Amino acid sequence: MIGVRLFVAVALLAITAARSPASAQDYPNKPIKLIVPTAPAGIGDIIARQMQHKLNESGVTVVVENRPGAAGVIGVNEVAKAPADGYTFLVGNHAVLSMLPHLQKIPYDPVKSFTPVFLAVTVPNILVVHPSVPAKDVKELIAYAKANPGKLTYASQGVGASGHIAGELFKLSAGVDITHVPYKGAAPAAQDLAAGHVSMMFDVVSLALGPIHAGRVRPLAVATNQRVGVLPDVPTMSEQGSPVEVGAWFGFLAPAGTPPVAIAFLNREANKVFSTAEGRDRFVKQGAAVPLLSTDAFAKYMQDESARYGDVIRKAGIKME
Repeated sequence: MIGVRLFVAVALLAITAARSPASAQDYPNKPIKLIVPTAPAGIGDIIARQMQHKLNESGVTVVVENRPGAAGVIGVNEVAKAPADGYTFLVGNHAVLSMLPHLQKIPYDPVKSFTPVFLAVTVPNILVVHPSVPAKDVKELIAYAKANPGKLTYASQGVGASGHIAGELFKLSAGVDITHVPYKGAAPAAQDLAAGHVSMMFDVVSLALGPIHAGRVRPLAVATNQRVGVLPDVPTMSEQGSPVEVGAWFGFLAPAGTPPVAIAFLNREANKVFSTAEGRDRFVKQGAAVPLLSTDAFAKYMQDESARYGDVIRKAGIKME
C-alpha cells in the first residue's frame, strides 16, 4: 500500500511540475517561439532573426514564425491567446500596439493582453520633399503652404500609418492645408514622391536614406527629439519650431501572466544581443536607435506612445477606410 501511495505521489508531483510555470532552474527547456506579425525582411523580422541567431549559438533553440495579415492583427492576436508559459513572444511594433487600437476594433488589448519585455529599436520619421518644392527648411515650407493652401500634397504609407499621423500632426501644429494622398505601402509612396507626383512625405529614416543620397528628395527635418548620426546636418522638427515627433518602434512582448523568470531571461539576453557593436551598428547605420529599455521603462514608453498617437488621431479625425 505504501508503495502504491508513493508511486501516486511521485506521479502527481511530476504532473504538477510539468504544468507549473517556468522556474529559474529549468528555463528554458524547450524551443522559444518569436511571432512576427509582418512578412519577412522587415525591421521586426530582422530583429527576431538576430535574436534567434545569437540564442541558437548559445544553445537555446529559438523559432521565428511570420504571421502577417489584417495589418498585423492576426499575429498579435495569436500571441495574446497563447499560453503564458514563457515560450511564446511577440515582436510587436508601433502600428499594431500604439496606433491601430485607436483606429479600429481589435481582438486584443495592447495593455492588458501583454507584458512588455524589451524595446529593441526605434526609427524616427523624416520629412522629405520633392526638389521642386521651393522650401529649404520647415519654416519656408510652412510659409509656402500658407500662401498656397491646398496646393501641396503629402504621401503616406496608408491611412493610419506613421507617415499619415506625422503629416496630420504637422498640419495641426503648423495650421496649414496640405492634401493627404494615401498609398498601399511605403515603396509606392516613395516612388511617386521621387517622380514628383506628390510634394512631400514623412518616411522612416532607414528607407529615405537612398533617395536622399541620390538627390531624388530633399530632407528638411527629422521627427525626433535629437538629430540622427547618419544625417547630422538635418535638424529636428522641434529645432525649427514644429513639435512633431513620430516614428516606428519594435520590441519584444509576452502574453500577460508570463512567468517573471521568462521575462527576465529574454530581457537579459536581448540586452546582450543589442548592446554589442554588431547588434547596434546594423540599425544605427540606418538612422535607428537602440534604446535598451528595461521592462518597466518599455511599458511606460508604450503607454506614452499610445496616448500621444490617440490624441492626434482624434483631433485629426483619422478613420480607417
